[in-house]
Amino acid sequence: MQKYQFEKIYSQMEKEFGKIRSGSENDHSVMLFPMESNLLKTHRKYPSSNSRRLREAIALALFDAKARYTSTEIPLDNFRNEDNAKLEHALLMAFDPFTNEDIRTALVKQLDMDITDLTVLHEYYREAIICMLRIKESVDTWEKRMGANGYFDFVENTIGSQITGEDMNFTVVVPEISEA
Repeated sequence: MQKYQFEKIYSQMEKEFGKIRSGSENDHSVMLFPMESNLLKTHRKYPSSNSRRLREAIALALFDAKARYTSTEIPLDNFRNEDNAKLEHALLMAFDPFTNEDIRTALVKQLDMDITDLTVLHEYYREAIICMLRIKESVDTWEKRMGANGYFDFVENTIGSQITGEDMNFTVVVPEISEA
Protein backbone atom coordinates (compact mmCIF):
# COMPACT_ATOMS: atom_id res chain seq x y z
CA MET A 1 0.00 0.00 0.00
CA GLN A 2 1.28 3.45 -0.93
CA LYS A 3 1.00 6.53 1.28
CA TYR A 4 -1.65 7.97 -1.06
CA GLN A 5 -3.80 4.85 -0.61
CA PHE A 6 -3.24 4.95 3.15
CA GLU A 7 -4.44 8.56 3.40
CA LYS A 8 -7.43 7.93 1.13
CA ILE A 9 -9.12 5.96 3.94
CA TYR A 10 -10.63 9.15 5.36
CA SER A 11 -12.59 10.01 2.23
CA GLN A 12 -13.51 6.37 1.60
CA MET A 13 -14.96 6.00 5.09
CA GLU A 14 -16.77 9.33 4.89
CA LYS A 15 -18.34 8.24 1.62
CA GLU A 16 -19.40 4.91 3.12
CA PHE A 17 -20.56 6.07 6.58
CA GLY A 18 -21.12 9.82 6.37
CA LYS A 19 -19.84 12.32 8.88
CA ILE A 20 -20.86 14.29 11.92
CA ARG A 21 -22.15 17.72 10.99
CA SER A 22 -20.47 20.62 12.72
CA GLY A 23 -22.46 21.59 15.78
CA SER A 24 -23.97 18.14 16.33
CA GLU A 25 -20.99 16.68 18.20
CA ASN A 26 -22.99 16.48 21.43
CA ASP A 27 -25.24 13.89 19.79
CA HIS A 28 -22.16 11.66 19.59
CA SER A 29 -20.55 12.43 22.95
CA VAL A 30 -21.14 8.90 24.27
CA MET A 31 -18.49 7.71 21.78
CA LEU A 32 -16.43 10.88 21.34
CA PHE A 33 -15.68 11.40 25.04
CA PRO A 34 -14.12 7.96 25.68
CA MET A 35 -12.07 8.28 22.50
CA GLU A 36 -10.80 11.75 23.32
CA SER A 37 -10.25 10.81 26.94
CA ASN A 38 -8.13 7.80 25.97
CA LEU A 39 -6.19 9.85 23.45
CA LEU A 40 -5.44 12.60 25.97
CA LYS A 41 -4.34 10.09 28.62
CA THR A 42 -2.02 8.47 26.11
CA HIS A 43 -0.59 11.79 24.99
CA ARG A 44 0.03 12.85 28.59
CA LYS A 45 1.95 9.65 29.26
CA TYR A 46 3.75 9.65 25.88
CA PRO A 47 4.14 13.25 24.63
CA SER A 48 5.79 12.07 21.40
CA SER A 49 2.38 10.61 20.51
CA ASN A 50 1.32 14.05 19.32
CA SER A 51 -1.32 15.49 17.02
CA ARG A 52 0.58 14.60 13.88
CA ARG A 53 0.89 10.98 15.01
CA LEU A 54 -2.82 11.03 15.85
CA ARG A 55 -3.77 11.66 12.22
CA GLU A 56 -1.87 8.47 11.31
CA ALA A 57 -3.41 6.58 14.25
CA ILE A 58 -6.91 7.47 13.10
CA ALA A 59 -6.16 6.08 9.64
CA LEU A 60 -4.76 2.92 11.22
CA ALA A 61 -7.84 2.49 13.43
CA LEU A 62 -10.13 3.08 10.43
CA PHE A 63 -8.28 0.36 8.54
CA ASP A 64 -8.52 -1.90 11.61
CA ALA A 65 -12.29 -1.49 11.67
CA LYS A 66 -12.56 -1.99 7.91
CA ALA A 67 -10.47 -5.16 8.11
CA ARG A 68 -12.79 -6.52 10.77
CA TYR A 69 -16.13 -5.76 9.11
CA THR A 70 -14.90 -6.96 5.71
CA SER A 71 -12.91 -9.92 7.05
CA THR A 72 -9.84 -8.93 5.04
CA GLU A 73 -6.26 -8.50 6.04
CA ILE A 74 -4.84 -5.07 5.33
CA PRO A 75 -1.04 -4.76 5.58
CA LEU A 76 -0.31 -1.67 7.68
CA ASP A 77 3.03 -2.36 9.33
CA ASN A 78 4.84 0.09 7.04
CA PHE A 79 2.67 2.91 8.43
CA ARG A 80 2.68 1.93 12.11
CA ASN A 81 5.32 3.24 14.50
CA GLU A 82 5.67 3.35 18.27
CA ASP A 83 4.02 6.76 18.63
CA ASN A 84 0.99 6.31 16.38
CA ALA A 85 0.46 2.71 17.58
CA LYS A 86 -0.11 3.96 21.13
CA LEU A 87 -2.79 6.35 19.92
CA GLU A 88 -4.31 3.71 17.64
CA HIS A 89 -4.61 1.39 20.65
CA ALA A 90 -6.17 4.18 22.74
CA LEU A 91 -8.84 4.70 20.07
CA LEU A 92 -9.56 1.00 19.71
CA MET A 93 -9.86 0.55 23.48
CA ALA A 94 -12.83 2.92 23.39
CA PHE A 95 -14.98 0.75 21.10
CA ASP A 96 -13.37 -2.31 19.56
CA PRO A 97 -14.45 -5.77 20.80
CA PHE A 98 -11.33 -7.34 19.26
CA THR A 99 -9.04 -5.04 21.26
CA ASN A 100 -10.98 -4.60 24.49
CA GLU A 101 -12.17 -7.79 26.16
CA ASP A 102 -14.69 -5.89 28.33
CA ILE A 103 -16.44 -4.63 25.22
CA ARG A 104 -16.43 -8.09 23.69
CA THR A 105 -18.03 -9.47 26.86
CA ALA A 106 -20.67 -6.74 26.91
CA LEU A 107 -21.58 -7.26 23.27
CA VAL A 108 -21.50 -11.04 23.14
CA LYS A 109 -22.59 -12.18 26.58
CA GLN A 110 -24.76 -9.33 27.78
CA LEU A 111 -26.26 -8.10 24.51
CA ASP A 112 -26.11 -11.36 22.56
CA MET A 113 -24.51 -9.67 19.55
CA ASP A 114 -22.96 -11.91 16.89
CA ILE A 115 -19.60 -10.25 16.27
CA THR A 116 -18.80 -12.84 13.60
CA ASP A 117 -21.58 -11.46 11.38
CA LEU A 118 -19.97 -8.92 9.03
CA THR A 119 -23.22 -6.97 8.58
CA VAL A 120 -23.56 -6.63 12.34
CA LEU A 121 -19.93 -5.49 12.62
CA HIS A 122 -20.38 -2.96 9.81
CA GLU A 123 -23.27 -1.34 11.66
CA TYR A 124 -21.57 -1.64 15.03
CA TYR A 125 -18.49 0.26 13.78
CA ARG A 126 -20.55 3.06 12.16
CA GLU A 127 -20.60 5.35 15.22
CA ALA A 128 -16.93 4.84 16.02
CA ILE A 129 -15.93 5.53 12.42
CA ILE A 130 -17.85 8.79 12.10
CA CYS A 131 -16.45 9.88 15.47
CA MET A 132 -12.88 9.14 14.36
CA LEU A 133 -13.51 11.13 11.18
CA ARG A 134 -14.72 14.05 13.31
CA ILE A 135 -11.62 13.84 15.51
CA LYS A 136 -9.46 13.87 12.37
CA GLU A 137 -11.20 17.08 11.22
CA SER A 138 -10.50 18.56 14.63
CA VAL A 139 -6.85 17.50 14.45
CA ASP A 140 -6.52 19.24 11.07
CA THR A 141 -8.19 22.40 12.36
CA TRP A 142 -6.20 22.72 15.58
CA GLU A 143 -2.89 21.78 13.98
CA LYS A 144 -3.31 24.67 11.53
CA ARG A 145 -4.21 27.08 14.31
CA MET A 146 -1.82 25.97 17.04
CA GLY A 147 0.93 23.85 15.46
CA ALA A 148 2.08 20.24 15.68
CA ASN A 149 0.36 19.61 18.99
CA GLY A 150 -2.67 21.79 18.42
CA TYR A 151 -5.30 19.11 18.87
CA PHE A 152 -4.00 17.98 22.24
CA ASP A 153 -3.54 21.57 23.42
CA PHE A 154 -7.17 22.23 22.50
CA VAL A 155 -8.47 19.07 24.20
CA GLU A 156 -6.39 19.75 27.30
CA ASN A 157 -7.85 23.26 27.52
CA THR A 158 -11.46 22.18 26.98
CA ILE A 159 -11.92 18.84 28.75
CA GLY A 160 -8.52 18.15 30.30
CA SER A 161 -9.67 18.83 33.86
CA GLN A 162 -12.31 16.09 33.49
CA ILE A 163 -9.77 13.47 32.38
CA THR A 164 -8.09 11.74 35.30
CA GLY A 165 -6.29 8.47 35.88
CA GLU A 166 -4.64 6.20 33.35
CA ASP A 167 -7.34 3.57 32.80
CA MET A 168 -8.71 3.47 29.29
CA ASN A 169 -12.40 4.34 29.02
CA PHE A 170 -14.74 2.65 26.63
CA THR A 171 -18.32 2.74 25.52
CA VAL A 172 -20.65 0.24 23.95
CA VAL A 173 -23.01 1.71 21.40
CA VAL A 174 -25.61 -0.80 20.30
CA PRO A 175 -26.68 -0.07 16.74
CA GLU A 176 -30.09 -0.80 15.35
CA ILE A 177 -29.46 -3.38 12.69
CA SER A 178 -32.16 -3.76 10.12
CA GLU A 179 -33.02 -7.19 8.80
CA ALA A 180 -31.95 -7.68 5.20
